[in-house]
Formats: sequence, C-alpha cells, structure tokens
Amino acid sequence: MAVAAKAPASRAGGDLQKIEALLGGSRILSRHLTNALDAHELLLHGLPASALDHLVGSLVVMGKNESLEKAVGMSLRTWQRRKDAPSKPLSQVQSGRAWKFAEILAKAMDVFGSQAEAEQWLERPAVGLDQRRPIDLLGTPAGVELVEDHLDRLEYGVYA
Repeated sequence: MAVAAKAPASRAGGDLQKIEALLGGSRILSRHLTNALDAHELLLHGLPASALDHLVGSLVVMGKNESLEKAVGMSLRTWQRRKDAPSKPLSQVQSGRAWKFAEILAKAMDVFGSQAEAEQWLERPAVGLDQRRPIDLLGTPAGVELVEDHLDRLEYGVYA
C-alpha cells in the first residue's frame, strides 16, 4: 500500500515540473515549485503576466484564436492590454485558467508524446467527446473535467 501511495506523488511532482516549464520556469515564476502548495500560493497571488505570454508564445501549432481565449479566460484584446502592464499579476481566476490549460497541455504531451501532437489533439474533434474539440470544452469546469477524464481514458487505453 505504501508503494502505491508513492507512485502518484512522484508522478505529480513530474507533472508540476512540466507545468512550471510551460509557464516559463522559475525564471519567470520567480520560484521553483516543489509541491502543490507552492502552486496554490503562486496562483493565490497571481501568475506573472509574462507566464501567460510564455505559455502562449511557446505554442507550436495552436494560434491565438477564440478557442484559446476561452481556454485561458482572457480575450486577445485584454491580453494585449496586459502586455502594457507586465508587472501586474494575473487575477486568481486568470491564473487558475492559465494553470489549468498548461496542466492539460502537459498531460496531453505525456499521452501523445510531443507538444505538437498534444496541440493538434486539442484542436481536433474527439470521438470520446461527442465530436467536440477538447480546446472548446476548456471554458468551463465541467468541460475541463470531461477533457481530463478523456485524457485519462486515452492514457490507459479505454476509449469508450
């Protein structure tokens, strides 16, 4: 039983490092995340706006479109205005949405093997999501849960 308890914790740590990297790493976040409480504190105070810039700027396939705006909870216009005040942190809601997008992208990268494949998957209709595109579901907590569940099923080979 102790062995089973350790496996998710070590995996969670690896996922945390992938999310941190997608958001610009400790250089942009001004700290190294070692556990979920570190992430909580970071989101509570707001991600630096440059973390979202880094995340969006590092996308390989996806463009800055309406679907991405819904996923991260910020319109392109608002994002452009935020660039004029780079020192102002994102709100808790914006931070949470950006974090969740990075978390799902990291998970999809694990499942599909590369960032490009993960981004393509996010933009394609998925049979397991009733032909909806995963990116379009990220605008609500219920949709996020559907996408996460679908990724889990794909990871473990359960497609229905």
